[in-house]
Amino acid sequence: MSNDINAVEKEGLVYKSTGSWYIVQDDEQTFWKARIKGKMKIDENISSTNPIAVGDRVIFDVEDEDVKTAQIKLVKDRNNYIVRVSPHNKNQKHIIASNLDFALLVVTINDPRTSTGFIDRFLITAEAYHIPAIIAVNKTDILKPKHVAILEQWKEIYVRAGYDIYPVIATQPETLAALKDRLKDRTTLFSGHSGVGKSTLINQLIPGKSIKTQQVSGWSGKGQHTTTFAEIFDLPGGGRIIDTPGVKEFGLIDFEKQELSHYFPEMRARINDCKFNNCLHVNEPGCAIIEAVEQGEISDDRYISYRGILDSIEDKY
Repeated sequence: MSNDINAVEKEGLVYKSTGSWYIVQDDEQTFWKARIKGKMKIDENISSTNPIAVGDRVIFDVEDEDVKTAQIKLVKDRNNYIVRVSPHNKNQKHIIASNLDFALLVVTINDPRTSTGFIDRFLITAEAYHIPAIIAVNKTDILKPKHVAILEQWKEIYVRAGYDIYPVIATQPETLAALKDRLKDRTTLFSGHSGVGKSTLINQLIPGKSIKTQQVSGWSGKGQHTTTFAEIFDLPGGGRIIDTPGVKEFGLIDFEKQELSHYFPEMRARINDCKFNNCLHVNEPGCAIIEAVEQGEISDDRYISYRGILDSIEDKY
């Protein structure tokens, strides 16, 4: 057992969080089972339920070389991070992952259904934390004609808003070529409802990984949770995927009404044309956003989503 005076110090990347323990890979590709050192400095600027997140670069002391245990004493500065409402306390943040190049939302039009409200909440959270977002629409092989129409509508809405959308069939590798190329040499967060096929998609992108998958429940139409903790998987040829637990809702935290439109790219580009600086784009005269909606330059669906989210944000006095 090492003591503080003679401890060997290493740097590594947090690959998995299981609550009180973390799996960390050092720069020599060795994995360590680590816990937080009692006197570790916590970033006081981020009030979250988890002081260390998957994707963090950390400094740690070797505790036991033989069994590969360690104590994390410092989290290095993050390039970025993304949060959601804590599953255990709606008034607290939970850092999902850090140091991301992309945030990929896996969605399905049917079996299970993903709402555009859920998609938009994910996208504006990614925008707020300066993480480029991508949408992958899975299970496109089981779409009925009415669902195909919805897919075309989604393409129209989100491509116009500035997002790339990839229709895929996770069980058919040939449909994944464009997405695979996009993810190469990047660190990408994977998120989405349970049952949308995240695990199947990752299994195709990383042959031999065999992440546990589970079918959508027939009686509820909802997916069952198969991923319990966030975890990094290395992509063959370069890059990393951060798999996350399936989420039912993507609750927003610390958003203010005045700033919400800044996280809709198609609105952000027109905000300065509004007559009033504090325009909320509801019924104000001279509003460039309302005018763009009326002229078909901003989709009705995105504007309706904006209004719904705006109404859900509590006023701060």
